[in-house]
Amino acid sequence: MAVTSMERLFQGADWDFATLQRVYDACHTVGVSELGLDIYPNQIEVITAEQMLDAYSSIGMPLFYKHWSFGKHFAHQQAFYRKGLMGLAYEIVINSSPCISYLMEENTATMHTLVIAHAAFGHNHFFKNNYLFKLWTDAEGILDYLDFAKNYVARCEERYGPAAVERTLDAAHALMSHGVHRYAGKKKLDLRQEERRERDRQAHNERIFNDLWRTLPAGAARATPDLEAERRRSLAGLPQENILYFLEKAAPRLAPWQRELLRIVRHVAQYFYPQGQTKVMNEGTATYVHYRVMNRLHQLGAIGDGDFLEFLKSHTNVVFQPGYDDPRYSGLNPYALGFAMMQDIERIVTQPQDEDREWFPDIAGTGDAMAVLRDLWANYRDESFVAQFLSPHLMRRMRMFHLNDDPADKAGMKIGSIHDERGYRRIRRQLSRQYDVGWIDAHIEIVDVDLAGDRRLILRHTVVNGGLLAETDLKRVLQHLADLWSYDVLLREVDGSDTVLKEHLVSPRRAALAA
Repeated sequence: MAVTSMERLFQGADWDFATLQRVYDACHTVGVSELGLDIYPNQIEVITAEQMLDAYSSIGMPLFYKHWSFGKHFAHQQAFYRKGLMGLAYEIVINSSPCISYLMEENTATMHTLVIAHAAFGHNHFFKNNYLFKLWTDAEGILDYLDFAKNYVARCEERYGPAAVERTLDAAHALMSHGVHRYAGKKKLDLRQEERRERDRQAHNERIFNDLWRTLPAGAARATPDLEAERRRSLAGLPQENILYFLEKAAPRLAPWQRELLRIVRHVAQYFYPQGQTKVMNEGTATYVHYRVMNRLHQLGAIGDGDFLEFLKSHTNVVFQPGYDDPRYSGLNPYALGFAMMQDIERIVTQPQDEDREWFPDIAGTGDAMAVLRDLWANYRDESFVAQFLSPHLMRRMRMFHLNDDPADKAGMKIGSIHDERGYRRIRRQLSRQYDVGWIDAHIEIVDVDLAGDRRLILRHTVVNGGLLAETDLKRVLQHLADLWSYDVLLREVDGSDTVLKEHLVSPRRAALAA
């Protein structure tokens, strides 16, 4: 049953923890009882600006192992914040169960209400219900796993020295974006069991210790003639696009503790994999939810007119989209696009026009906007969401058009699509492609290695849309890969017809990652 009125939650900007409890209860009433949100249990923590900066630096996680890059990020952001060159996020929210939301203590009571609605209910619902997070993440096990990872790295530093651990983590971090499985396996990973598995692996290694790799000849050996290339690749599990996984299993000279560090970095990368594919939807969901909740609280009398105006000012800043010719333009704001699409879908469901009925016959005029949105939030990612639900109405309102900038075209830049039937579909297709990981992420995979021969690792980068890898970054990352593999690494960049466009060969640094 819908609530008809509420007592005023707070007066002015000041707040205490009793105020936060009243705010949370009110948001829960609107979010869960009226909007039908399904959430993890919430854990809300109030932190200082310094602690918020610290959380920034360690990718928002409350527990994380030590690494110099986190300190570098902290120092950089702290300097910019103190000079007034950057602000801080109003919140950080963790995909865990309980779902942890950080509130910055400097914020007003109104801003705390906004953040709780946005993070503790909007993001929380999306984390719990979207299929990618269900497929790839273990919300109940992530905090225990991070605690294990932090302690494991600390033990490695005590036993093998901070420098050796740092070198291994540096190399693993350089390959982190190529340390994920892009397709789900048969069994979902249970992070809570990883600490036990690590102990089991260590005990197993001690039982079956084999000195084979140390005694391999240093020089190049001839490949075994009777081992066919296809069978050799099959036995090695190739091709393999999860580079960290392959190194963890097959790198000849890595110590067991180094393999465990690669596994830790790989699990963390896998955990964040869905977030990169759902930025527009995730932020759009949270922004839409906080907008609905705050409007409802104002309607019920729980927040005053002044509080509501404060909220609107902040909300407007979040969803502001500069024009393409504005100096502040840096692409589409995911908050702006996501929120606009959620509102537009609500319009299509409740007040459709003839155009909407033609483009979206399955949802136009069905009447229950929240039911439709909850279904979309659960079953789509950014690429498919934009490809199927970006409407001509919204394209006109946001003044979208397709600008074609082909270096091979001597005519230079030209307008590729405008607001007509064909143009709408092409604009939608081109925009959705910008969120397609198969299009925007470099497709690199390990394709061959002769473990009985020269042990050179061969990788292939399939070039999409003419985009070769940046030379400087490529050499640095390949150097880290060669150090982990401990033998030469060759990367070939090939086009769609397997024509080799460029080759890059890197040798390992001598004893770079010696235990």
